Amino acid sequence: MKKEQFQTLLQFFKALADESRLKILGILANQECSVEELAALLQLKEPTVSHHLTKLKELNLVTMRSEGNSHLYQLDSEALQSISKEIFTPEKIASLVEDVDNEAWANKVLKTYLEGDVFNNESVHRLKEIPASRKKRLVILKWLVSKFEMGVKYSEPEVNEILKRYHPDCATLRREFIGYQLMQRENSVYWRLTPP
Repeated sequence: MKKEQFQTLLQFFKALADESRLKILGILANQECSVEELAALLQLKEPTVSHHLTKLKELNLVTMRSEGNSHLYQLDSEALQSISKEIFTPEKIASLVEDVDNEAWANKVLKTYLEGDVFNNESVHRLKEIPASRKKRLVILKWLVSKFEMGVKYSEPEVNEILKRYHPDCATLRREFIGYQLMQRENSVYWRLTPP
């Protein structure tokens, strides 16, 4: 998401994070109103309503037209639809986290369940236990399957030998590799399916 779109989104939510502003938009979606009418409907003072309208005008959510000495306000539904089309798409919302470290949670799981320095390849890593949580277990399994080379077929004893370096229950780990579709097995021969 572009920085200006992010700022617009932030302003949008800040502006609408107020009960009075939401009510003003609701009223203006149905009818044009003056500041005086809005103040009476919402039981607010006119300067307070003017302040709220200023915030909504900054986002182009309301339009104003003059009629004699008074100003009439109305919801700009086109502007609302434009913001919705421009910013409220799944892709744009997903892009809000572009600068978030997606590996942070996986790294935390590895630190919790592995002995030794997880980020030091020279360090000996032993699995303290197989996590009960499916999501955490998948992190551990992806880390373990990375110890097997892509395109290489391993006999069951070879798989056991590699797994025993990290945890004694190699039978469970083998089953989990198959269950999570990280490895394939045929006639006691195993191979890695996808890179983690």
